[in-house]
Amino acid sequence: MKWAVLVGAAVVMSGCSPDSDSDLQRLALPKGSTDRTDDIWELWLGAWIAVLVVFLVVFGLIIYSAIRYRRRHDDEIPPQIRYNLPIEALYTFAPVVIVAVFFFHTVTSQNRVLERVDEPDHTIEVVGSKWQWAFNYMDEEAADNEAVFDIGTPQQPAELWLPVDESVRFELKSPDVVHSFWIPEFYFKLDVVPGKINSFDLSPTREGTFTGRCAELCGVYHSRMIFKVNVVSRADYDKHIAELKADGQIGAPVGSKEADNIAGVKGKDKTGRVDEVQSGAGDYKDGAGD
Repeated sequence: MKWAVLVGAAVVMSGCSPDSDSDLQRLALPKGSTDRTDDIWELWLGAWIAVLVVFLVVFGLIIYSAIRYRRRHDDEIPPQIRYNLPIEALYTFAPVVIVAVFFFHTVTSQNRVLERVDEPDHTIEVVGSKWQWAFNYMDEEAADNEAVFDIGTPQQPAELWLPVDESVRFELKSPDVVHSFWIPEFYFKLDVVPGKINSFDLSPTREGTFTGRCAELCGVYHSRMIFKVNVVSRADYDKHIAELKADGQIGAPVGSKEADNIAGVKGKDKTGRVDEVQSGAGDYKDGAGD
């Protein structure tokens, strides 16, 4: 019976794919869009197979017990037992084995997803602050070797532009509270922690417009911390960078310049003096630079 259940589960899941147009065949995940999709998909698919096997076994035992030990026409009560050592051992060790297997595959997938690219094509500094995002294109230098930036407001969300099939390193910063950088179609999210730079690499593999979100409850306007992600051709990407330069979005926007300081924590000013940072740097000015 065990092998029949496993074969049945494999057959049911064999038609599933992260590239399918069907939500059912993607098992409720969005359509994958990066080179790290397969690692997360395999973990997700394995979890569904495990859940299906456990469900079929448990449900099968319930039905079997209800039929096998139902009250007969002679009204005789089945033998009553106080405990069953083999069954109790199974109930103890089976969950431990299941959790251990899940842990192993989770760590394996995590390590593959977090693998670094030796020389990424692009580096983008992501600054999450109360309550909007800023994106600094660190390798798209303009005058005085200053980066180009995209910025928004809670009323007009920021836009992130990425060239398709080119590797990108994201460096995450926050000047105030913990945020979480999440693009569902990328199958990845990572916390943006004050005083710490988290980073990850990936390559977008599908053109399109996606919606990014903050996945950490960060304050009163948390729900407005959304942004658009435009994965485009290299020509369209270069055109957008040129437009940012022409609009004067060069250097670091308000919030990004102070992202290395934490609100309420002593830091060093430009002269090297230790001073008290009085407030967070999240007061964005309708897309204007500093």
